[in-house]
Amino acid sequence: MRFPTIRAAAMTLALLLPASTLVAQEQPAAPAPATDPAAPVPDQAPDQAPAADPAPGGEEPAPTAAEAAAAPRDPLQVYSDLNLFGEIFDRIRAEYVDPPDEQKLIRAAIQGMLTSLDPHSGYLPPADYDAMREDTSGEFGGLGIEVTMEEGVIKVVSPIDDTPAAKAGILSNDLIVKLDDVEVQGMTLDAAVDKMRGPLGSSIKVTVMREGVADPIDFTLQRATIAMQAVKWSMEGDVAVLRLSRFSEQAFVGIEKAIKRIYADRKDVPPKGIILDLRNNPGGLVDQAVFVSDAFLKQGAVVLTRGRLPAESARYDAQPDALDALIADVPLVVLINGGSASASEIVAGALQDHKRATLIGSRSFGKGSVQSIISLGPDGAMRLTTARYYTPNNRSIQALGIQPDIAIQEVVPPEFQGKDTIVGEAGLAGHITIAGQEETTVGSSVFVPADKADDTQLQYAIRLIDGKETDPAFPAKGD
Repeated sequence: MRFPTIRAAAMTLALLLPASTLVAQEQPAAPAPATDPAAPVPDQAPDQAPAADPAPGGEEPAPTAAEAAAAPRDPLQVYSDLNLFGEIFDRIRAEYVDPPDEQKLIRAAIQGMLTSLDPHSGYLPPADYDAMREDTSGEFGGLGIEVTMEEGVIKVVSPIDDTPAAKAGILSNDLIVKLDDVEVQGMTLDAAVDKMRGPLGSSIKVTVMREGVADPIDFTLQRATIAMQAVKWSMEGDVAVLRLSRFSEQAFVGIEKAIKRIYADRKDVPPKGIILDLRNNPGGLVDQAVFVSDAFLKQGAVVLTRGRLPAESARYDAQPDALDALIADVPLVVLINGGSASASEIVAGALQDHKRATLIGSRSFGKGSVQSIISLGPDGAMRLTTARYYTPNNRSIQALGIQPDIAIQEVVPPEFQGKDTIVGEAGLAGHITIAGQEETTVGSSVFVPADKADDTQLQYAIRLIDGKETDPAFPAKGD
């Protein structure tokens, strides 16, 4: 009989999982959490109703469907279901037309279990877990080249300062034609980038063609740690524009460096205003969202998180520091659109609630949940939704999004019209719902023109700061 074996295995698994390492991908980690005084408490009736009389004959009334669903299942029922899983697994192994890969089967079952919870929970095989950690750290072993694909070859957009590529003399517009003497013609861009990345200290031969040079040029480069640039900035007249592409570990560092560089270049003269561009920023680390919000706030809540139990609720506050003091009197505009999600919405919501910034653009994505990354050792990791988050004014944006203070739509070229909008979180199958809360049903645009001159939202924000446009929502008047 298989039941005792399966039951023992299930009990062993239950003992082992809590001991696994918890890596918070979207769990604020740096500020010390405190109990959230606004945390929800179980609903209570004004007066306690008297207990109902037992049914005639002394029989207990049958539980309602809601009561049955809420009641914990008997452990034997749970183990019986695991026994069913074991029976099906054995039949597949024994009778499927071709011998199956047992590890692949088990991982697929785990993936199915997690994805059945909500769109953001899932299983990360070891390779995906490594890629996720590299993505969130914002660092990797590579050469330091921003590239694009052009006519089948890799074109250098720009070498990153102080990287192997820049130090060796690779220039913008160089065409990479070979990697370790292998033609890149026919490779995908992702395949070429993967080939250029690798272990720290390892070498690769890069062959480029350069305009005005007849013969190919060979470079032998040694891979080093490359920090992906999370923030790019520019000055549009007297207005500073900070583009934050992702909330990796480089997010706050990038914001801080950009602001300090702007002040240094202007000999400590403040810009007329700052535009923080969060459009199509998919989110990332919530602790970075807290840090970035703190860069513009001197006090008050940034985000509230609430888990399964009220005791798990936490509040994360901004603290006064030299950076927010430096820009305290500089008007702030935040650009959002349908692709601004998760950590982007935390920042936008915090700055909007504190009336520190004016939000311009279109409604955000509406992802109001927090995922924790739980390491499974050599077997990868699981991404599990562990909390919901709320803005300082106790707003949940789950499946609803954040509305801008000033709605401005981009002019969408004919070829993209009708293809530029997404419903967002509310359009995802199996998304988490909140009882009594409305959900969005219409799309929000994710289109952003490549040319700044054609960027309606950006140009409106610049004119607003320059005083060429006016709106009651600008400048934001904080408490």
